[in-house]
Amino acid sequence: MKLFEAGALLAAEAARYTAMGWMRGTSGNLSLRLQDDPLRLAVTASGLDKGELTAEDVVEIDAAGASVRPDAKVPSAEAGLHGRIAAVSGAGAVIHVHVLAPVLAAERWPGGVGLRDLEMLKGFGRSAHDDLVTIPVVPNSQDMVTLGDAFEAGFRHDTPALIVARHGLYVWGNDLLQARHRAECLEWLLRFILKA
Repeated sequence: MKLFEAGALLAAEAARYTAMGWMRGTSGNLSLRLQDDPLRLAVTASGLDKGELTAEDVVEIDAAGASVRPDAKVPSAEAGLHGRIAAVSGAGAVIHVHVLAPVLAAERWPGGVGLRDLEMLKGFGRSAHDDLVTIPVVPNSQDMVTLGDAFEAGFRHDTPALIVARHGLYVWGNDLLQARHRAECLEWLLRFILKA
């Protein structure tokens, strides 16, 4: 996939999440895998209103989150975590949104948020019954290596999500559509357990 094509897809997806109230102001970031060897991602640029992105508002990064083009815009401060998630999980797309339910759930269950026997788990890629799904919660940090290490320590191939305490939600998938569906289903599940 070319960078401009990825930028157009990421801009459209960011506008969707902004309309949902999940990417307020300049918060949140999205990425798409461009190539595998070496790993390259397109990630949304830093400091921009996510509801107004264009196809040019992305940066090509390596697995560590560093821009591979010296004249490019500044990548998101969390680009390194996107790179780590993509490298470890094999994800084609990673979304990071500042939706409230996961942050509140992490406050209540800081050791991980358990979900079970809920039909919406199917949309998250898990079984609806007799399948305990625990969404990992890691402490917030401004150091992406620290966050990446915490993510990797709790990573499970069958649980494509991570909550960063007092910060936000990361969800990934093979592509943007799968990542979106998983994020939307997970947000519903977390709202449910908070209210139940």
